Amino acid sequence: MDDEGIIGLLFRRSEEGIRELEARFGIGCMAIARNILGDEEDAKECVNEVWMGAWNAIPPNRPNSLRAFIYRICRNQAVKRVSRDRAKKRDSSYDAALEELENTLAGFESLEDTLSARELSRALDEFLDSLRERDRELFMRRYWYGDAVADIAGDLGMSSNAASVRLGRIRGRLREFLIREGYEP
Repeated sequence: MDDEGIIGLLFRRSEEGIRELEARFGIGCMAIARNILGDEEDAKECVNEVWMGAWNAIPPNRPNSLRAFIYRICRNQAVKRVSRDRAKKRDSSYDAALEELENTLAGFESLEDTLSARELSRALDEFLDSLRERDRELFMRRYWYGDAVADIAGDLGMSSNAASVRLGRIRGRLREFLIREGYEP
């Protein structure tokens, strides 16, 4: 079934829409949740929360890209769970990805105070648009989807070391970009 058909089912409040979502996006959501959470059971619970989130969000929302909409719900649910569980444990591979970005953004202490969410989103979109397609994929897979560097490297036909070095350079460019935008460390 295509996106519009699934959205139509959800607008009619048909539970068949949830089954279609699960069939179409379940594997991708599990991969995202597992990458971020690092635990199979937590990932399964998170993905179940995704279907409830989609049920509650559609309607009133009518997403242009159902895949992006569902994956964003999944990522947000997983990140919420990481934040909630962070006090109890720090063994998620997603923590490592976040720490990499924290080191890049170190010194921007008032970043959240200075930028509204919309301004930050605009700035990051502009930065991502400036990257070559391969670098953008590398960055997004590591920091949005939480994929392991080795997995990304294998898919892109590069060594893990090369991918790590490339990510470091991209983080450096992000830091420089933020400084050029007027955000001093």
